[in-house]
Amino acid sequence: MGRSTSRVNGPLSVVLAGGGTAGHVEPAMAVADALTALEPDVRITALGTHRGLETRLVPERGYDLELITPVPLPRKLTADLLRLPVRVRRAVKETRAVLDTVDADVIIGFGGYVAVPAYLAARGGPLRRRRVPVVVHEANASAGWANKLGARSARRVLSAVAEPGLPRAEVVGVPVREAITSLDRTALRGKARAHFGFADDAKVLLVFGGSQGAQSINRAVAAAAKDLAAAGISVLHAYGRKNTLDLPEPTDGDPPYVAVPYLDRMDLAYAAADLAICRSGAMTVAEVSAVGLPAVYVPLPIGNGEQRLNALPVVNQGGGLVVDDADLTPKFVADTVAGLLADDRRLTAMTAAAAMAGHPDAARKVAEVAIEVARNNSRKSRP
Repeated sequence: MGRSTSRVNGPLSVVLAGGGTAGHVEPAMAVADALTALEPDVRITALGTHRGLETRLVPERGYDLELITPVPLPRKLTADLLRLPVRVRRAVKETRAVLDTVDADVIIGFGGYVAVPAYLAARGGPLRRRRVPVVVHEANASAGWANKLGARSARRVLSAVAEPGLPRAEVVGVPVREAITSLDRTALRGKARAHFGFADDAKVLLVFGGSQGAQSINRAVAAAAKDLAAAGISVLHAYGRKNTLDLPEPTDGDPPYVAVPYLDRMDLAYAAADLAICRSGAMTVAEVSAVGLPAVYVPLPIGNGEQRLNALPVVNQGGGLVVDDADLTPKFVADTVAGLLADDRRLTAMTAAAAMAGHPDAARKVAEVAIEVARNNSRKSRP
């Protein structure tokens, strides 16, 4: 298949491979927005599967979505593992068709189920002689197997933190949506606190465990509600749509304890808060540090320990604390968390450190690298 050379200085076609979870889709959409800001006529196509969050999130952001066969890696020897080669071949064939249709100039891979077929399809094939250059972005402190595969042949490898287990990784941070990176917490503070019903001079603790909530965090903070109220601390607690929260009856004069299943306005939540208690998934750490909010990070107690690693760069700079899930007790919340909120000097220092640890320009940096790779590849493709 021939390659037009008229696009060397013309509109670019970028394919984003980051479907599955919000941790893959959200960085991809942040980069899509950055690409559009840098190159208004860029053509952006997102790859996804029928069962990923991208089926909702990508169209909502106004970008084209192409669905391919998912290729999750089974963890045990099952019939799914035996069917894996067939699924991979089908997904690669489907992805090659997408790359041809959109005349892709570059693929940006974020890991996940759709990244593997994208990385394999980028190498070309018997009916597709032209290779498509790849840029890999790894959001976690410990790289997943998909990005380990992609990094082998990628033109550039970008990461959230140093040494994620990928060769030649360049630290840029995690791409975060512009609505968060441009947030001025100080300017929005009064409006945000009024929105949730907090006093302008309140001490506000924000508690959340991701989109699904975190039951262990919910239990510990709810059980410390009386102690927090006695310390004059207001609470904004997103407990998850599938969970319930067992709170004691408030007494007259208690600061507000605002409990909601989900927060639609995270920008206002971040602006209203003085401190957060949260998990330490890559996107959570990226957003919380990007807005300069100090946090008590409670890594998910399962998996390979990557959530603890995600939080350490911020914590090591003084922008937060890490506490094991089992150690987040009502007493810890009542003593350590309440004590931190009462220590204005320490809280101010942690706020400054959190802001310094963040990477608010990560999306733009990833977009700039992708544009550079695409342009350079186009020049090399000229006859």
